Amino acid sequence: MHQRKLGPFDVSAIGLGCMNISAGYGPADDADSEKMLAAALDHGYTHLDTASMYGMGHSETMIGKTLKARRDEYVLASKCGIARNPDGKRVVNGHPDVIRKTCEESLKRLQTDVIDLYYLHRVDPKVPVEESIGALKELVDAGKIRAVGISECSVESLRRAHAVHPIAAVQSEYSLWTRTPERGILDACKTLGVTFVAFAPLARAFLTGKAVDNSRLTADDIRCTNARPRFEPENFARNVKLLEPYAKVAERVGCSMAQLALAWVMARGDHIVPIPGTKHMDYMIENAGAGDIRLEPDVVAELDELINESRVSGTRYTDALMKQTDSERD
Repeated sequence: MHQRKLGPFDVSAIGLGCMNISAGYGPADDADSEKMLAAALDHGYTHLDTASMYGMGHSETMIGKTLKARRDEYVLASKCGIARNPDGKRVVNGHPDVIRKTCEESLKRLQTDVIDLYYLHRVDPKVPVEESIGALKELVDAGKIRAVGISECSVESLRRAHAVHPIAAVQSEYSLWTRTPERGILDACKTLGVTFVAFAPLARAFLTGKAVDNSRLTADDIRCTNARPRFEPENFARNVKLLEPYAKVAERVGCSMAQLALAWVMARGDHIVPIPGTKHMDYMIENAGAGDIRLEPDVVAELDELINESRVSGTRYTDALMKQTDSERD
């Protein structure tokens, strides 16, 4: 794969999202995940993205256990700012003391002395973003993290955070069917020299052609809940019709549907790095194959018209969740 900038780092054009090996899309097998993580480095991935909340530490533990001896072969990104309260409920918490504690726990699980890129996973509406980023700045000064990122933030939050400490990367959902970043954050990142990291670039497997509606998913799959309206049976039945002409474009380009989706994301800007997540060896290898696909401008324009938020049925999240997401305020 060719290289792209991730803040101060040079990384593979496509990174590996590591939530799936622990949570979100049904059960994963640890032995299979260990093999996939090691193989990802062999297939050219040099950017692994995890978080303290993925399996509540399980993903970080798997990376530390499996790749400790190969730590110098990849750029390691993790996240803080989502924790469990005393009742065990998952909550957004950007308090500096929680950030510092989470970082120490992550370093131990990851079996490393330093995390290359550490994100504030969500902006806490109860804590000024300057305070949360200030805590991350302290961790940089202490040599425990090398660069600071922020996830799912608005342009205003990015500018406020950047004024406290240079932000290396912003991470948000971005794909053909989720265009929220086009409302301002993509341009803001380019202006400030910030890398944009696109999570869920395959639209939670929809753009691979392998997704099903939420009535056919297990209870531990995040798409089976009403929080993902596009996967509700009626919406999904309408959305899946978009895939027939989309598949024809992939065939014409000479790649898989998943590879086409990743190539489109990369074509939106040289400062964009997609991080498709998977727990499957075959999908990891397939995704890597998109790393050097270059789409012609007319193909990018064709895809823009074919699948976008005006043509997709259902919103990204429920209205309640949309209101709670800082990036949706742009």
